[in-house]
Amino acid sequence: MVEQDIRMLCEWKRCEVEELHVQEDHIHLLVSVPPKVSISKLMATLKGKTAIKLFKSYPKLKKKPYWRNHFWARGYFVSTVGLDEKMIKKHV
Repeated sequence: MVEQDIRMLCEWKRCEVEELHVQEDHIHLLVSVPPKVSISKLMATLKGKTAIKLFKSYPKLKKKPYWRNHFWARGYFVSTVGLDEKMIKKHV
């Protein structure tokens, strides 16, 4: 569910998912973002929309005391890719 939603949201924002791997407790995402798209707004959209859908689908997640009505961690890692794209795709 999360993988499909991330792909759909990226397409909606005109971004291209190069690599995506959903793990139990984190996600690795390599995405091409056009210059007009703000990375912070893209991440807010991805994290916000997927959290809303997960909480609607699994209401018990909201009851976890350590999440306090949040699904994702506050931050995220962003880096640009150039010559090392093949290496990064392998890692992701």
